[in-house]
Amino acid sequence: MNWLKEPAENFPDQANADFENIGVCVGQIQIKAGLSQSTISEYLSILQRADLVSATRVGQWTYYKRNKEGIEKLSKIINSEL
Repeated sequence: MNWLKEPAENFPDQANADFENIGVCVGQIQIKAGLSQSTISEYLSILQRADLVSATRVGQWTYYKRNKEGIEKLSKIINSEL
């Protein structure tokens, strides 16, 4: 999640970087994390189901970016409940 907060700084090697509209390619996240593609995909899927990231499919590639509304909602819940 922290890497996706500043994608241009954390993923400078992403070709055709359109971080604002589509996000970061799952392959770039996998390389930076040093984990298998299936592990990264599972983690991102969990974050997507929690509404913390959104996914965009472009051809065979999937791109992820932070979902600011979902993060704000979670923050409000944490601040009011905990």
